[in-house]
Formats: sequence, C-alpha cells, structure tokens
Amino acid sequence: MNPFTIIFYEPIFNLLVYLYNIVPGNDLGVAIILLTLIVRLALYLPSKKSITAQKDLATLQPEIDKLKERYKDDKEKMGPELMALYKKRKINPLSSCLPTLIQLPFLFAIYRVFWNGLSDENAMDALYTFVANPGALNTMAFGFFDLSEKSIIVALLAGAAQFWQSKMMVAKKSAGGGAAAAMGQQMVYIMPVITVVIGSQFKAGLTFYWLLTTLFSVGQQYLVLGSKKKKDAKEAVEVIDKK
Repeated sequence: MNPFTIIFYEPIFNLLVYLYNIVPGNDLGVAIILLTLIVRLALYLPSKKSITAQKDLATLQPEIDKLKERYKDDKEKMGPELMALYKKRKINPLSSCLPTLIQLPFLFAIYRVFWNGLSDENAMDALYTFVANPGALNTMAFGFFDLSEKSIIVALLAGAAQFWQSKMMVAKKSAGGGAAAAMGQQMVYIMPVITVVIGSQFKAGLTFYWLLTTLFSVGQQYLVLGSKKKKDAKEAVEVIDKK
C-alpha cells in the first residue's frame, strides 16, 4: 500500500461505492454525478484561485506582449520589467499553476477509481469496513447507458464542454495579437479535439465524469468571473468617486 492509494484512491473509491449503495436502484450514473459534485466542492477554493489567476493573466497579456517586444533584444532587462508589471497589477504568475497541481492527485485517483473499479475483480478489497460491499457495480446507468464500454457520444459531449470552458477563459483583450494570445486561441480548438480523442478511448464511466467535472467547472467560472467583474466595476467606481 502506497501513500497515494491510502490518501487519494481509497477514500474516493469508497465514497463512490457508498453513494452507489444509497442511490435508489443502485444507479452508478447518479452516483458519479454526486461524486463529481462532492469532489468539485472540495476543490472549490483552489479552483477559484486558479480561474481568477488565469483570467487576470489573460487580461494582462497585451501589456506582457508589449514588454516582450520592447525588450526583445535585452532579455536581462525584460525580466525585471515583467516582475514589476506583475507587482503593479498584484498578480502572481505562478498562482494559476499551483491550484492546478493540487488537483492533479485527485484526477489521477479518480482515473484509477473508474479504471479499476469497473473492471478489476479485486477492486472491492479496498472497501472500508463500514462501507457495504455490493459485490459488483452495475455499470448500466439510467437504464440504458453502459459505463463499462467506450462511448464516442460522451466523448463528443466532453469535447464540446471543453470548448465551452476554454472559450470562456480567452480574454477578448488578448485576442488582438501576440504569440501567447495566438497560442491561447489555438488551444481553444486543440484541447476539445484532444478531449474527444482521449475520451473515446476510455470507458464511458471515466469520460462521463470528465464531462460532468467540465460542466461543473463552467458553472464555477460563471460564478467566479461574474463576481470578479462586479468587484472590478465596484472598485472602478470607487476610484472615480475619490477623484
């Protein structure tokens, strides 16, 4: 038993089985929806920080591009100028990455939960003593959807959700030019394609979770960016009033 299994895999697997046991009809699809909601709530704060940081960096990108163009022949001066810009705008360039790194162990654990839990005969050996052993998980969700099989339809839906999420994070101000802006625009279309290709190779249970967590992320982005927009507007009004 390694620390990853004890800290991440087992708790998530046991939570999924527990939800499966208490859901009427033992519907694994409903259990996955509930699991996704619980995991997203647990990761709400780091996700919120990541979303805010990504949006701030995207909005700041035009100024970053100008600095890079101005000091393209003077790399030593460009670094301090960039740091000064980040400090002036009160933005930590690493703040968009760290919350994502925090979420990675959960993502790997969930991958194992769906990969092993839907096929490994010995998966139930990881259950805690207080979680009832259902014997095996019925992979037929909602009466018609087999989560143990691959599904191109779910993969396409996951890709569409990924496109929606990526599109939201591309700042209109950064779309005008610059290498980073161009790369951001390209990733809006590349990531959904990657999602479809990879998702179509996974069992539908895992791809279904991928779809759900992306949709929850979209909802969180609406909440976070909406409140941020109101906060920025309020601060702008306060600055004007002071003048």
